[in-house]
Amino acid sequence: MSFLRRRSPATPTGPDFDVLAMDPGDWPGDLGAGLLPAPDGSCQGVFLRYDLFGGRGPAMIIGNLPEGSPARELAEGQVPFEVTQLLAALGNDEPVHVVDTEDTPVMHDDNLLIVRRIKLSEGRISCAQFDRSDGVLVTIASWDRPITDDLYRLLKPLPAEMFQQG
Repeated sequence: MSFLRRRSPATPTGPDFDVLAMDPGDWPGDLGAGLLPAPDGSCQGVFLRYDLFGGRGPAMIIGNLPEGSPARELAEGQVPFEVTQLLAALGNDEPVHVVDTEDTPVMHDDNLLIVRRIKLSEGRISCAQFDRSDGVLVTIASWDRPITDDLYRLLKPLPAEMFQQG
């Protein structure tokens, strides 16, 4: 009965929340997206990888993790999931930990965001986080580029069709 095949495990067809990021059409370089599936097939988060270095590694990863996502549960001093993804993509296996955090108010489309800037032991990584009104945690991790307040003006919800699997 070789025509019978085991079905692949459930994979999410896309997030049931808006993904806040930069529109790929507004940003040079390559964009890759990854979904974090739960065992039941639901989407536990989305991360977008922006490669500005022409295949030599990403410059930035933006993650969107809804409430209840296991990737949000961090131990004391542990770096955010997006930082580990950035380091893995760069092939950097040096241990990195959180040194300090600082909350800063930033305006985004008439909304006040409290941005948590995370200082890491690896000084070439910039990391910032903020909670959206719908409970989604947005984390931005960039390599060798500071995260300035101008970056937040580029963030907007991406169309859900971008994340649908064929």
